[in-house]
This record gives sequence, structure tokens and C-alpha cells, in this order.
Amino acid sequence: MPELPEVESLTHFLRERAVGRTVLGIDVVAFQALKTFDPPATALGGLTITGVSRHGKFLDLDCDGLHLVIHLARAGWLRWRDDLSGAKPVRPGKGPLAVRVRLAPDEEGLAPGFELTEAGTQKRLAVYVTKNPDGVPGIAALGPDPLDGSFTVEALKRIVGGNRTQIKGLLRDQKIIAGIGNAYSDEVLHAAKMSPFKIAATLTDAQIADLHEAIITTLGEAVERAHGLAAKDLKAEKKSGLRVHNRTGQPCDVCGDTIREVSFADSSLQYCPTCQTGGKPLADRRLSRLLK
Repeated sequence: MPELPEVESLTHFLRERAVGRTVLGIDVVAFQALKTFDPPATALGGLTITGVSRHGKFLDLDCDGLHLVIHLARAGWLRWRDDLSGAKPVRPGKGPLAVRVRLAPDEEGLAPGFELTEAGTQKRLAVYVTKNPDGVPGIAALGPDPLDGSFTVEALKRIVGGNRTQIKGLLRDQKIIAGIGNAYSDEVLHAAKMSPFKIAATLTDAQIADLHEAIITTLGEAVERAHGLAAKDLKAEKKSGLRVHNRTGQPCDVCGDTIREVSFADSSLQYCPTCQTGGKPLADRRLSRLLK
């Protein structure tokens, strides 16, 4: 799933390539992806992209005051095309293409644009055409952004205080902190040397400060690594930069212990026992159920 660092990089990428260009048209292939009907998607035609911003994991393209808001969900991605003039007409089907945004030709006659694709059968990619992005349900409920200057140690202390949620779940809750998903929550907790099952309310002031530092550093370094990369290269960069997530069975880069996994119904987490749990492996709940 694209998380804050990847969406931040896509934001910069589109600012450089799309701002100032006119929208020639938008083709919605996967009709379930379009979550709004008024204004219609066709209203974007002829408008100029004047800005690109990010809200948590949401991309927001300002088109002369009308906003195209995109959430890539778990398996979605944005693919930039330098020239779509020869692209085949889109037709609803079973392929990964969900939406195509065509931009007006440049001075060289190339008609660039981008395509939103989604792999798998769980189609959750969402596109909104709205005059007010704050009216998008997911954006309206977002918690503070970790890259914002207001996200201080004291702000995090207020967030975790009295919260009986496991810290892994708290970090992933977009209503509490915006932009962190399954992968970077694993990375943050590894950097903070903290068990994913630790209850948020039990954190000491020192642990909250360490967690805050881990959030800022982990996300900041990921954004820095991704800065300037083409959209097509972001997935590979993310994977290469991960220390524990999706590295089950591999040695920890910090201590050399074997990275372990805890599986759930539709996801899993990875951690290092030596770095995070005092050397004690956490119970794999899915395996435990199978053994009963």
C-alpha cells in the first residue's frame, strides 16, 4: 500500500510534470472507483492543473478550483505516461486500469497523462471530483500529519495518553495519525525498539520521545530517498529501504537476530525480537488458532 512517503513523492512528481497543463479528458474505466457524481468527472475537461497537494495518503490535484482527489488504497498505483496520444481507447473490463487522465499536448506534440491502476480483486481505489476536498470522508476524519511542524512530542503525548490500543494499531489509525500504514508502522516500531503489542497508554515520557523521533526520522528518511524518483521507481525504492517489514526470516540489520512475523486474517506484521521484545517471540495468532 502506498503510504505517506510514496504519496508525498508522487505529489512532488506531479507538481513537476502536471501543474500548468490542461486536462484534455478523464476516462473512468472502473466505475466503482469514482465515488462522486456531482460535479461529473467530465467537468475536469478544459481545466488547468494549478496545484498538487497531499492529505495523509490522499493525492489532491487542484484543477482551477475543482479537485481530483485520489486514494490508491492497498493495491493501487499511479503510472505516468509521457505520451498517451497512441493509447488504445479504454473499455471496462477485468484489467488493472481504473482511470486514465489525459493532458493536452505540449509544444512537441506529446500528449502526456497518467493512469490509475489497481491489482487484485479487492477494488478499493477511490477517486473523487469535488469543489471541497475537506468534504471527502477520509480526509475530513484525518488525524495530524507527522510531517507537519505541529506534530511535536507533546502532541504525540496527548495522542497516546489514556489510549488502551496496541501501539501498532494506533500508528495505523488514520483518524489518529495520518499517513502511516502497515509497512511504516513496522519500521517505526523497529526504530523505536518497541513491541507492536505494547499498549499506548503505558508508554513513559522517554518512550514517547523515542517513538516521536522514530516517526519523524523513519518517514523523513523515506521521503528523502524517494525525492526526485520517477513514479515507476518508487515501489522498488520503498522495498529496498525497509528493515523489517516483509523481511520475515532474514537477519535484522541492527542486531542479526531473525526477523519474525505475526499473521492476521488479512495482514501481517514483522518485528525483531532482540530489538523490540527483549528476545521473546510474539505469538502468531493465526498459527495458534490452527493448533487448537
